[in-house]
Amino acid sequence: MSHLKSGRAKKTTVSQSGINRFFGIFPCAKGGHDASRRVDTHVRFQPESAARMVYSRLMHLDPDTCYDALLSRNRRFDGWFFVGVSTTGVYCRPVCPVKPPKARNCSYYPTAAAAEKAGFRPCMRCRPELAPGHGLLDLSGNLADAAASLIEDGFLNAHSVDALARRVGVTERHLRRIFAAQFGVSPVEFAQTHRLLMAKRLLTDTALPVAVVASTAGFGSVRRFNDLFRQRYGLNPLRLRKGAGASASGDMTFPLPYRPPFAWAELMRFLAQRQLDGVERIDAHGYARVVALPNGHGDAQVTGWLSVTHVPQRFALAVTVSPALTPVVPAVLARVRRLFDLDSRPDVIDAHLGELADGSPGLRVPGAFDGLEIAIRAIAGERLAAMQAGAVLARVAERFGTPVDHAPPGLKHALPSAATLARVPPAALEAIGAARDAARAIVSLARAVADGTLALEPMAPLDATLAALRALPGFDERAVQYVAMRAMAWPNAFPADDAWLAPRAAATERPRSIASSAPQAVRWAPWRAYAALHVWRLHGEASR
Repeated sequence: MSHLKSGRAKKTTVSQSGINRFFGIFPCAKGGHDASRRVDTHVRFQPESAARMVYSRLMHLDPDTCYDALLSRNRRFDGWFFVGVSTTGVYCRPVCPVKPPKARNCSYYPTAAAAEKAGFRPCMRCRPELAPGHGLLDLSGNLADAAASLIEDGFLNAHSVDALARRVGVTERHLRRIFAAQFGVSPVEFAQTHRLLMAKRLLTDTALPVAVVASTAGFGSVRRFNDLFRQRYGLNPLRLRKGAGASASGDMTFPLPYRPPFAWAELMRFLAQRQLDGVERIDAHGYARVVALPNGHGDAQVTGWLSVTHVPQRFALAVTVSPALTPVVPAVLARVRRLFDLDSRPDVIDAHLGELADGSPGLRVPGAFDGLEIAIRAIAGERLAAMQAGAVLARVAERFGTPVDHAPPGLKHALPSAATLARVPPAALEAIGAARDAARAIVSLARAVADGTLALEPMAPLDATLAALRALPGFDERAVQYVAMRAMAWPNAFPADDAWLAPRAAATERPRSIASSAPQAVRWAPWRAYAALHVWRLHGEASR
């Protein structure tokens, strides 16, 4: 492909070969992915290998492919690179609606932080802070990306880079090396850009005072925030003030874009079958829930509520957050992204799954707002159907959770923290409907999470976490894989020991059947979790 010789906008379509070069995939027959034409798509497929391959391509972005992607404004590329424009000094998302710049004036960066390090300011039209994430194959297997996710959750606001390195299991020196190789910046530079973009978002979408914006975004002082904002972006923070995202009640609304297609109805159906009465509400308007999160100061928590609606014409979800959650807005938005799988790559996943995905393109794997909640569901679901397990968990929230004030109808209390559940006698759980073995297993699980032995989040080391779950009472392999799929966002999780799923997976596979054993879904790797959701969808099963 060649660059355009002028800056005039022309309607252009990215060629299939260009798309393949960019994503590192090859054409295959309609029935599924051709494993012989891609590295490691066999029984011993390692998702992190593909993740490294993708990032290798991102760190050596091909200008021709990137420029054609920019001209196409195809949303599949959103968040996969950013373009710096030398004539304006700004950097944009590839879906920016402004007139495309000339190719000779463009440079390409894998992250917003790398673009800012090169001296570019964020575009005010396309707002780079809204871009979807990379959606890696295996977050737990990619240490640099796990560290980046922790930074986005605010880890460096209260901890050092050395503590971050220990959290992901490497030395500080090694973390700095792999982080720079993957993102083009240091962890501190990445965190600084993330704080600035979060502050820009809060200034644009809310009416919060500047001092509150600075604190919420992770800055230690307003003066430091103002100085850095002027230095990096060349304007006073108040220039961005719109206040459009604040209601009379103080609620704040934020857009969270995604890459289409998005099977919203299927996702709502899945969540509705598992609704926790009093904690969640799923209806025709969308999703709402009560939230309790640590505020970063000791064991104190903040409790509030959020609601999520679909805005298909903007390819985004609209997330409304109650004022009580202001101190933890960054963490709330990050968890909503994971719950709704907004960083997914549906074009790549659907193409890989072939006919299995035809009936519901853009199907998402529901994540977890709280990993402990998913693990308790898995324990309770050993003996109960999904709705019955949800009823037990709802009673746990009602009896031991935190009440919420001024919430919409139907939202009453948050789920208890791991520390709270760890102190609950198993007999008290039996009294509200949990089976004896399940009650004991829930308390054991809560203790492991509370004392730091177990972390049920995508950033946790996968193998060690799954081994720890298998060692706890109440977890068979199906439950372990379910937790891996939802709480740890492992896209290759697959409950192969599920007596219900295995034969239906075999019946679904065309043109050949697969044995009901661990290798049965090898052709679906590394997206077996999405395949499991499609099988459940096709056969109408509400599992856990």
